[in-house]
Amino acid sequence: MMLFTQVTGHKVVSTGTAETVGQVAGLVLDPRSHSVVAVALKKTPHGDTVLWNDITSFGTDAVTVVGHEVIGEADDAVKELSGKTHDLLGKRVLNTRGEDLGTLQDVRFDPASGGVETLLLAGRDVVGSLLIGIGSYAVIVQGD
Repeated sequence: MMLFTQVTGHKVVSTGTAETVGQVAGLVLDPRSHSVVAVALKKTPHGDTVLWNDITSFGTDAVTVVGHEVIGEADDAVKELSGKTHDLLGKRVLNTRGEDLGTLQDVRFDPASGGVETLLLAGRDVVGSLLIGIGSYAVIVQGD
């Protein structure tokens, strides 16, 4: 398992050329599927996004892709899930009963599948499958 906070700055490396073709700026999460759907990159000549399905390996030091051709601009679906509104870390976590569970400190995910395992709050963890929404103010989870 890996944490969202561990991946920022990871190199994105082409398996075809062994060249660095990008650098991770963040992860794009779809709350409906409870999984990472794309990797946002610091701007490159080729674009700013790699779809999760185009990643060949997500390691502790680098992300590998076949080549720079899988890097592109975010499509509408990814744009809808991206940006400051959808940044998770530091947001309040509310359950569907309106209870404030605390502030989201990190997200533990499976680097093989992109699946969200756990939302990490101070003194409390929430199972990733309870995630139902991300808004500008809060992350919403199913009530316990």
